[in-house]
Amino acid sequence: MIDLTHASNAIRMISAKCIQLANSGHPGMPLGMADIATVLWTKYIKHNPSNPKWINRDRFVLSNGHGSMLLYSLLHLTGYSLSLNQLKKFRQISSLTPGHPEYMLTPGVETTTGPLGQGFANAVGMALSEQINSNLYNSNNHQIIDNNTYVFLGDGCLMEGITHEAASFAGLHKLKKLIAFWDDNSISIDSEKGNIKNWFSEDVLNRFKAYGWNIIENIDGHDFSKIDSAIKTSLKSSKPTLIQCKTIIGKGSPNKENTGSIHGAPLGDEELKLLLQNLKIEYDLDSIPQEIYNFFDARKKGNDINDSWDQLFAQYKIENKEKFEILQRVIGKKLPDNWDDEIEVFFKEIAEEKKDLASRKSSQVFLEYAVKKLPEILGGSADLTPSNLTFTSSSKSVVNGSGNYIHYGVREFGMSAIMNGITLYGLNIPYGATFLVFSDYSRNAIRLSALMKIRVIYVFTHDSIGLGEDGPTHQPIEHASSLRLIPNLNVWRPCDTYETVVAWNNALTKNDGPSCLLLSRQTLPFVSDKKNSTSKKIQKGAYAIFENENPDLIIISSGSEVSLAVNAAKYLSTKNHKIRVVSMPCSNVFDKQLPEYKINLLPNTVPKIAIEAGVTDFWYKYAKGENDLVLGVDSFGESGPGKDLFEHFKITEKDLIKNCLKILNK
Repeated sequence: MIDLTHASNAIRMISAKCIQLANSGHPGMPLGMADIATVLWTKYIKHNPSNPKWINRDRFVLSNGHGSMLLYSLLHLTGYSLSLNQLKKFRQISSLTPGHPEYMLTPGVETTTGPLGQGFANAVGMALSEQINSNLYNSNNHQIIDNNTYVFLGDGCLMEGITHEAASFAGLHKLKKLIAFWDDNSISIDSEKGNIKNWFSEDVLNRFKAYGWNIIENIDGHDFSKIDSAIKTSLKSSKPTLIQCKTIIGKGSPNKENTGSIHGAPLGDEELKLLLQNLKIEYDLDSIPQEIYNFFDARKKGNDINDSWDQLFAQYKIENKEKFEILQRVIGKKLPDNWDDEIEVFFKEIAEEKKDLASRKSSQVFLEYAVKKLPEILGGSADLTPSNLTFTSSSKSVVNGSGNYIHYGVREFGMSAIMNGITLYGLNIPYGATFLVFSDYSRNAIRLSALMKIRVIYVFTHDSIGLGEDGPTHQPIEHASSLRLIPNLNVWRPCDTYETVVAWNNALTKNDGPSCLLLSRQTLPFVSDKKNSTSKKIQKGAYAIFENENPDLIIISSGSEVSLAVNAAKYLSTKNHKIRVVSMPCSNVFDKQLPEYKINLLPNTVPKIAIEAGVTDFWYKYAKGENDLVLGVDSFGESGPGKDLFEHFKITEKDLIKNCLKILNK
């Protein structure tokens, strides 16, 4: 007869065997958390393996993602489209079972995890999105959105600073449907024969109590009844819950359990054999008893609860027609049918107004338009709302689970990883803001946004030395170029209001990756014109904003320096020089254009000069001729008024003209 013990031991066998086949992986965590996972997945998680994207499913996040074989074993056994053959290809190229879980690759994987702590923060974002959207869409008779979010995490996750940020945020917002299981085994990589007390001795439980969490302490993570009781108690809590599960890493391995050596290396053939003997397992991967599959199989139950929800949703449609139509559209990740036509009218109005604005203010102009029309937009800022200008007349601060604007506090990394979770939940388009220089705090979460190809919008203001008196600690020099290096990330640095609103719309409509908007503190002149600066051209990432068909010189620029380039070109034109100015608001988009477009815009035979108030190395990919020049800032900034700083670093119209003439006169 199959019981919980036999079931969890099956997970141990599958995990250990597949890791051994790959000769690579982390067996300690799957062996240690198999009992907790078995109770949770067979008795509590509400999901449908036949419909992995059902919107009201419970979310399960493996923050300690190195234990990925635990998740793959569960997905295979419960009926997801993840074959045994794929499990045997663990950690092999093009398999569905990579070393760490990857979103959109493996059915049932909710987020890409591995960098410790970020999965926990993603789970906070998912729970927050559930809370906000349940308040937005549910009616008295129809609980359309009411799922739980479960997350596994280890000591390493709790050491990472991001879990401090995210846990504090979750407690503040009373995310009662968030339940975290702490794999408290007191072992990490450095603890071969001891525990982690020499580098992790804090009182985790009291820390989480201080954050406002419900705490269930010191349960035996291998006692099925204790695990079951803890989950039942958690589901009744009015706060997020942390369950401290005392576990044995590598449980069942006679010579390696409770040691650091089992964390990140296969057991080895002999130890694997001893493990299976210890667990009294006589079957292999190819002969897993059908009773095991029957015990775990969640397809019928999943289809039944999904069907019941579909019926509820059909009733909801009748009584809440307007909300139903919005929710159905949002679930399908679609904007309103008339969006493209209406946005072009908005663009035309902006072009006719020709307002000189700081691009952070231009960004707010777009948000004023968009937020009132799109309830799925969920904004926020890391305690810089008055400076980022991300709050609108349609924004409402999130309090008690209602609202559309999040005050993240000074938690840049937490904000970014929480936004990843919000997007992954499936009902919101989040944007979050801070100063560009603080994108460094967010970088690893931005990287995961790009890796997962999800729509998250990062608003980074105060984009250059133009921010002025705060000095070099706050003046981003290398940040724009650094962000441009991340694959799948669109980095927009618009030159005026028109480019800003077009860039914003591109970010909003891009459904296959994140975007960064780099925006100025200082006012920028409106330089776009109806002939050259069309929305279609801007969305190519680079275009001729000031044109000569057969130029003698091409000036390439972005953001606040484009107006300098245009003014210099106008002056040089009076001296009978043919100048083309290329505004490049998004090099990432430009680089993906057809070769013909790129070579026509930037022909190899024409000398070039690039100018941007940041490090110069990036621009040599475009200004790479023998006589080409790049003007920028290859040192940290200075304290002083922005205007004075541009003069100090020779990023001025006068200096640009001087350098253009050097090239033209050669």
